[in-house]
Amino acid sequence: MNNTDELKQITLELLEKCGVVAEVEVTEREENSFEVDIKTETETGLLIGFRGENINALQTVLSLMFKNKKGEWARIIVNVGDYRQKQEDKLKVLADQTIARAVETGEPQPIYNLTPSQRRVIHMYVTERTDVESYSEGEGDDRYIVVKSK
Repeated sequence: MNNTDELKQITLELLEKCGVVAEVEVTEREENSFEVDIKTETETGLLIGFRGENINALQTVLSLMFKNKKGEWARIIVNVGDYRQKQEDKLKVLADQTIARAVETGEPQPIYNLTPSQRRVIHMYVTERTDVESYSEGEGDDRYIVVKSK
């Protein structure tokens, strides 16, 4: 059984143990990197959880289960009901608003309360621009992004 099929089977078993009926599609994005797309009619909110806590936990558990089964780590991204794309779109809107404020005022603009993966999305988005830059400050849960004009 190849890695894609193996990961699909692991995901279906985990969801079954949680009492969730869903369709699962696994795509290999690059070597040792997979996207697990879960479609369910009734349990979308449960799988995503408050601020994506459940979807992130599901991602962690699947990564551990895959490692235990295959003996190697893989990057696994779990998506439920296009949650990841919608979140990325919202983060880009937030980044655009912050960029506009930074350019207009000439002052560095902080963005607080983001997870590491959300900060990464904003950093990657800001690098596409030549008039602004971003960097992170703080430690642990107090880490935040600063966007400033160049």
